[in-house]
Amino acid sequence: MKDLLSPTSKLRVYLVTALGTLACIFVAFAIDGYSMESGQWALGARWINNVLIPLVLAPPFFFFLLSKLRELSLAHRELLTIAATDPLTNCLNRRAFSTLVEAYLAKVEAEPDRADALLIVDVDHFKAVNDRFGHDHGDEALKLIADQIKSQVRELDLVARIGGEEFGVFLPGTDTGRTNTVAERIRSGVQAIKFAPIGEHYPLSLSIGGVTFRQSATYAELYRCADERLYAAKHLGRNRVVIDAFTRPILERFQRE
Repeated sequence: MKDLLSPTSKLRVYLVTALGTLACIFVAFAIDGYSMESGQWALGARWINNVLIPLVLAPPFFFFLLSKLRELSLAHRELLTIAATDPLTNCLNRRAFSTLVEAYLAKVEAEPDRADALLIVDVDHFKAVNDRFGHDHGDEALKLIADQIKSQVRELDLVARIGGEEFGVFLPGTDTGRTNTVAERIRSGVQAIKFAPIGEHYPLSLSIGGVTFRQSATYAELYRCADERLYAAKHLGRNRVVIDAFTRPILERFQRE
């Protein structure tokens, strides 16, 4: 119901037009029927005009005004979407991703039973793709990878392109078991992509680092820890997943306290 009455809803235009017309009829009756001499209100001999005139004039006025306001709301929403979206992959961009994750962390900080996860995903040897096939085919590979990542997560999960060939995935309400399952599905799904820019299959693979956490943490802390796991995955030979539970260093905890 809230969406139906939002500033971008057509139903809102029709509903407010109807209500505005009724209000104009009420005002016309109130003004025309009141006698300054007697101080009383009467229906009047030509009361039908108080209905017909607002019915003729008010609907076009309200409909035009509200339609223009709806167009402005749609344009504003589109601009917000463009500002928050990576144009190549249609994922969130880095700024939008970090802002949304930080907002979520602030909102659920006091909830003790939650379990969340952050994944950092990096395409293995992506420079070789650009060098061998050119940047156009490199962009094609990134689109395929982004689509595969988005296909493996829920609608409420966040997927962003946070660097050239680096993606971020935030999984709210996800325990360690499911986090590993999702990460492995992403890795194996990308490995199965049929990428053949010049007619021959070229394998794509990912290295994924991640952290699961229950305690309060900042996005910067989680990103740093997940990035460390990503480098561990690369040092272990790439095309693999390394996920650990988030722990804050003892010295850093002491300084915060």
